[in-house]
Amino acid sequence: MSMAVLLANGDAPILAAQTSRNQAAEQAAGVGVVRPASPVGGYQVVHIYPHDPEAFTQGLTYDAGRLYESTGRYGRSSIRLVELKTGKVIKSRSLPVFYFGEGLTLWGDRLIQLTWKSHTGFVYRRDTFETLGTFQYHGEGWGITRVESLLVMSDGSAALRFLDAASLQEIKSLEVTDGGRPVMALNELEYINGEIFANVWPTDWIARISPETGRVVGWVDLAGLRIAGRATGKEDALNGIAYDAENDRIFVTGKLWPKLFEIRLVPPPSG
Repeated sequence: MSMAVLLANGDAPILAAQTSRNQAAEQAAGVGVVRPASPVGGYQVVHIYPHDPEAFTQGLTYDAGRLYESTGRYGRSSIRLVELKTGKVIKSRSLPVFYFGEGLTLWGDRLIQLTWKSHTGFVYRRDTFETLGTFQYHGEGWGITRVESLLVMSDGSAALRFLDAASLQEIKSLEVTDGGRPVMALNELEYINGEIFANVWPTDWIARISPETGRVVGWVDLAGLRIAGRATGKEDALNGIAYDAENDRIFVTGKLWPKLFEIRLVPPPSG
């Protein structure tokens, strides 16, 4: 059975579930993990914010009080500047109809966005969304984040690919494993306190990954948020992690979700 913690937030109580290892195994089996070997933690909801229910969220990043979002789907992909408190889109730029937007991250005064199957990334001026250039990569583009002086991207497999931030060329890769087994379908990425957090599509799980070894050092079970976020199907998967480093806040949302959640991590149960 799962353990549940009833938690108050700014709007109403939320039931935050922390799933047992057996339930975790059932869900993770579909993404390349037979049974989680690393500790499984939960979450508390700190605050709930509005989110555009038409946003097919593929990338999320936060810095200096600003929330940036990448949305997907052919003909509807975009990059956006979003007001956190209201969910209002302050500024937006659409991608050409033949690109499917994916992960998004910041590098200095630039925004870097991946696309799914076009082998093409875009570099924008952060303040104006002016296109500064493009870059190429092999395979698919899923998630991207900054780790120290490098960029790290996922491609839907168990691999994390490290890019030189200046040239945007791949310099190395790591296989992500848990208990020696590969963890597939790594999606949106965010670097938080020395670890890479990765949504694992299409589950309610976030893998916490060592950027040095590729090993999963822990899991975050976000079961319950899908219901609270009013997601209705597989396509509405949890996707989108942003970190406010200045105030130590974590934000998560999903594709087509009308809500964005600020959460606090709950350590795994002892024993």
